Amino acid sequence: MKSILVTGGAGFIGSNFVRYMLNKYKDYRIIVLDALTYAGNRENLADLEGDPSYFFYEGDIRDELVVDNLMSNVDAVVNFAAETHVDRSIHEAGMFIETDIKGAFVLLEAAKKYGVKRFLHISTDEVYGSIEDGSFKEGDLLEPNSPYSASKAGGDLLVRSYLKTFGVPVLITRSSNNYGPYQYPEKLIPLFITNAIDNQQLPLYGDGKNVRDWIYVDDNCSGIDAVLHKGETGKIYNIGAGNERENIFITHTILEYLHKPKSLIKPVKDRPGHDRRYSIDTNEIRALGWKPKHNLEDGLKMTIDWYVKNENWWRKIKEKQAEYQRFYEAQYKDR
Repeated sequence: MKSILVTGGAGFIGSNFVRYMLNKYKDYRIIVLDALTYAGNRENLADLEGDPSYFFYEGDIRDELVVDNLMSNVDAVVNFAAETHVDRSIHEAGMFIETDIKGAFVLLEAAKKYGVKRFLHISTDEVYGSIEDGSFKEGDLLEPNSPYSASKAGGDLLVRSYLKTFGVPVLITRSSNNYGPYQYPEKLIPLFITNAIDNQQLPLYGDGKNVRDWIYVDDNCSGIDAVLHKGETGKIYNIGAGNERENIFITHTILEYLHKPKSLIKPVKDRPGHDRRYSIDTNEIRALGWKPKHNLEDGLKMTIDWYVKNENWWRKIKEKQAEYQRFYEAQYKDR
């Protein structure tokens, strides 16, 4: 396996994965396809420009011609391309269906056509829904509670069908909440870090007691690598770090590390369909010899330090974000 097409490779997890793979496998060729929508940023891969093993193409996974051309000469596909933000899906569900389901369909059709050896689809633990006690296993019922998680569940089922019907050698990973460098600052951790740096309020949903299992992005990348090379065709692998914490704990930790007051916390009305707790069983991927390297305390410190040192990266993004927010409010204020 020497040539890999990575879709959504300019996004948060995708760009970290590309960098991880090129650092580990010196003889691999990585082709990145990314539409560079608001969350895709070519600057995430700026340090790889000029590397003869790295190729970048701007394009949409829904574009059959683009996908067909790139898929014709690769050994494997790792599909990160997706719309992923729950809040956006509540108001703009259509774009999630288009990318997360139709986009997966276009990729699968091309993989079938060219006999790709491995098709690894990147999903999320949110497809399982919320769980009060215990942890979800890979074969558990899917009960998504937002348009985002429903679109990802739809993509997962479509991927499975292409194995059963057409024999496409697919695998799926479902990871818990990622955090780390290059994460778009609309997600909880980078949003709260950057707001705290600027002494702006941290909008915390509800009572802040929603529980997530937090995994440092490099650990997810190593898990995806393990599944790509060692995973059993047709299987699903949960990837989690066992770092379950309430959102209020994450919030306090960020403020304490940056020496900011808790008065910056602003409780806001909970969003519709907000899952209370995510928890996944990771025995399947651990059986491949994988385990996370970072605990939450060290991972958060590294992440906060990265945002402190890379202010130019996120300030440009947040300026564009503010422009979008003004446009969004104008569009929906009368609805």
